[in-house]
Amino acid sequence: METASFTGLLRTLLWIIFIYYALKFLMRLLAPYLFQQVVKKAEENFRQQQQNYQQNYQQQYSQQTQQQNTKNEMPREKKKVGEYIDFEEIE
Repeated sequence: METASFTGLLRTLLWIIFIYYALKFLMRLLAPYLFQQVVKKAEENFRQQQQNYQQNYQQQYSQQTQQQNTKNEMPREKKKVGEYIDFEEIE
């Protein structure tokens, strides 16, 4: 088993610091692009939901108008109060 040396520790710390700053630099370059992609995806989802809502609303509206049209086309039944009886006078 090897013992840890001071130079190995410094080398490891330098690599960690280098990787940290490299990632920080790359994120500054890539963050606007990534943010733009996220916004596009959210906008696409919003538009799709809006289209689905509009289609459902139009279908419901057309079904309601069809039902109303069929109700208007069907003749209304007159209320039957009772049976009509024709009376004849007997002399």
